[in-house]
Amino acid sequence: MLRLAWAGVAERWSLFVGAVLAVCLGVALVQSSLLLLISAATWEAPAGLPAIERMRFEEGMLVAVTVIAVSLGLSAFLAVFVIGSTFAFTVAQRRRDFALLRLVGGDRGQLRRLLLGEAVLLGTAGAALGALAGPAAVRVQAWLLETLGFVPAGFTGQWRPWILGVCVLTGVGLAVAGALSAARRAARILPLEALRDGGQTGHVMTRGRWIAGLSLAAGTVALIVLAPVAGPAGGQAMAMCVSICAALACTVLGPVVVPAMARLLPWRAAGALGLLAAANLRDDVRRTASTAAPLIVLVGLVLGQSVALVSLSAAAAAELRRGTSADLVVEADGPAGARIAAVPGVERVSTEIEVPVRLTTGTGELAYTELSRAALIDPAAYESAHPGSGSVRALRGRAAAAGPGALGISPGDAVVARVGDTDLGKLPVVAAVPARMGGGPALLLPAGAVPAAQLARAPSTSFVTLERGADRRRVTAELAAVGTVRSADAWLAGRAEAATTTSSATLLVVLGLGGLYALIGVVNTVVIAGSERRPEFAAARAIGLTRRQVVRMALAETWAVTAIGLLLGTLAAAGTLVAAVATMAAVTGDVTVAVPWPPAGALVAGVLLATGITNVLATRAAMRPALVSLLRTRE
Repeated sequence: MLRLAWAGVAERWSLFVGAVLAVCLGVALVQSSLLLLISAATWEAPAGLPAIERMRFEEGMLVAVTVIAVSLGLSAFLAVFVIGSTFAFTVAQRRRDFALLRLVGGDRGQLRRLLLGEAVLLGTAGAALGALAGPAAVRVQAWLLETLGFVPAGFTGQWRPWILGVCVLTGVGLAVAGALSAARRAARILPLEALRDGGQTGHVMTRGRWIAGLSLAAGTVALIVLAPVAGPAGGQAMAMCVSICAALACTVLGPVVVPAMARLLPWRAAGALGLLAAANLRDDVRRTASTAAPLIVLVGLVLGQSVALVSLSAAAAAELRRGTSADLVVEADGPAGARIAAVPGVERVSTEIEVPVRLTTGTGELAYTELSRAALIDPAAYESAHPGSGSVRALRGRAAAAGPGALGISPGDAVVARVGDTDLGKLPVVAAVPARMGGGPALLLPAGAVPAAQLARAPSTSFVTLERGADRRRVTAELAAVGTVRSADAWLAGRAEAATTTSSATLLVVLGLGGLYALIGVVNTVVIAGSERRPEFAAARAIGLTRRQVVRMALAETWAVTAIGLLLGTLAAAGTLVAAVATMAAVTGDVTVAVPWPPAGALVAGVLLATGITNVLATRAAMRPALVSLLRTRE
């Protein structure tokens, strides 16, 4: 059977080039993300750093590990999806071949083994190419992480010899995983039915596909409903998952949804070529749905995550603005409250010093230690600088309060904390401030909990309220000797800009290479669709259409499917926005919606341009052989 699989691949190699490319890129992305993840997890802090600075370094690398891990998971998901879609499409294009094999005596088991044998061959070839492309992907991804500030200068992916074995297993595993569903589908082909099959929806939408599609749709609705009651962190996580679940639902139900939407397009306005293109879309449901599938996932993921991150960042900035009461903000190193309070014209000051803290919650086997953040505050001053934060006046001596970024900590609990070289021991949690959309320190500690000597290099933020009638310019000039002085509005604007920049950087790292991979999957699908339509194009030319008219007809089909994929992907992204808005309203009582129009416009234009150019080139290539030879091969 492996020999037969090799013969099939060799005979129709042009159909499998896209599958090999998909496996190659998937292996390269997984290899790159895995090596960088291991390197980030084992990267050591520079020698000689103070204890708090070492913890701060570990905290930064933990963020990098999280970002890379999410990128790895997304790369694996996109690889399975793109490879699975590619194999499913190739199987759909070869239904008549499989019907002939069934007619000459091939059973279902042999057909499955044939397809899985092809998957092993293609996976091995793709894995070999992916292993060669992996080092380049590592360099690109490491450069991106360093440029965007997630890792320190000089960070590189450390080579591991066993990664070659992982590449082979990943390539073959991804190919086989992608081919399993297609193999099962091909094994169910009834020979006579397949030979006369015109691609009707009923043959595509099996019972299992209906169940999967409706389950994903129900899961999408459940995530939207549950997001507002899951708190800031849980709600944001659920909102991010909505677009993924919704995009998959639209993809699985694509053979029903895509043709239905195609009927709504104004085909008559395009004349006879438009009507012919509409008929082609209705006739080959599999091709239409398979072409739209990677588009839906690409747009749903990129646009959904972009809108959610930007909107949530804007909501966090608005929330911080409402919860901050100050005239000036001073950023300095170390405890600066006493020096600021001594400046004439200053009425009150709240100095907050954020430090990394190793936090242990729970007891016994349920104890859990994590690296988090704590803020050293003056309780009375904190309440005046952050209206609506509740009362933390009980925070004194050896005690702690749950901060705005706390998860699973509430008054009455006890936590074990360590800041740098200072072991604070077991602290009772005596108060809590409301959780914020933008997060914040998990723990609030009294100002004297950590020795001042350890805080000399720790960054502090002081919220300054001036006395009525004070000379603002003079006070600002005197405070400049302490640190960087900005008005509260300027400081808030800077925080909002920094949050947006961080969100954009995170999105670029997580979705940058993955989105490019998904776009290549879209182009790959268009190429396969065009290469297999040679007899159909020949028949169109035989009835009188010119080459230019055939190209225009095929382009109209592709752009119609692209528009439908863009619309369904946008609907999936809208689900994420709805969940994010509901979470904002539940947490803050206010709603902030921000749409990154330039990136969204660039995505739409880029997809239309890529599919259009690819379709024109593929159609022209399909019509390159002589018309008589193409008609002779028509089945």
